[in-house]
Amino acid sequence: MKTLVLILDLCGTFVFALSGATAAVRRRLDLFGVLVLSFAAANSGGIVRDLLIGAVPPAAIGDWRYLAASLAAGLITFGWAPQIEKLQNPVRMFDAAGLALFAVAGAQKALASGLNPVMAALLGMLTGIGGGMARDVLLADVPMVLRADLYAVAALAGATVVVVGSTLALPSMATTMAGALLCFGLRTIAIRRGWQLPVAGGSRDATKTPGKDRGSDRAG
Repeated sequence: MKTLVLILDLCGTFVFALSGATAAVRRRLDLFGVLVLSFAAANSGGIVRDLLIGAVPPAAIGDWRYLAASLAAGLITFGWAPQIEKLQNPVRMFDAAGLALFAVAGAQKALASGLNPVMAALLGMLTGIGGGMARDVLLADVPMVLRADLYAVAALAGATVVVVGSTLALPSMATTMAGALLCFGLRTIAIRRGWQLPVAGGSRDATKTPGKDRGSDRAG
């Protein structure tokens, strides 16, 4: 289980770092800014998760591999930004993949720490959305989780699959893969079809301020 969580964590770290670095490149940040965004997007959710369950120092700080994965993704994005931009909706696709990996990894780590199933699912969701929130805040955007198509809901769904599978004593690898695929599928379908929760004050278009549709929205 520890090996599975580590692999998921490192994969999620790399993918979320790509998301943060790509968003930073689109805002024309310098190399330092790109690396800061890649680390913040990749590790904020995991740091919060570890602090809440008492796993200190957090893995992102105590294990050099998290920093290495973040910086590698940032350097790759900085050096090959035109090639990455050719991918369809790169920021949101990287973000969806990171969301899925972190949601299931967070739920697994919470269960391994002895949390009850409900709190483990919620902590898995928090792990998934934390990095994207940090990225958007640093770029002066409203966090995607507060306005996007089924973002936190997708993370919660993926984490719930892991928790239910653990409760039923199903194989952890199978439930983890199923949870990650469900989260990623919900998120990508929501992006493509515009699925969203009800928006305060009516339609989302009515709440946008002219000239402010930028960053993650523009990236998608």
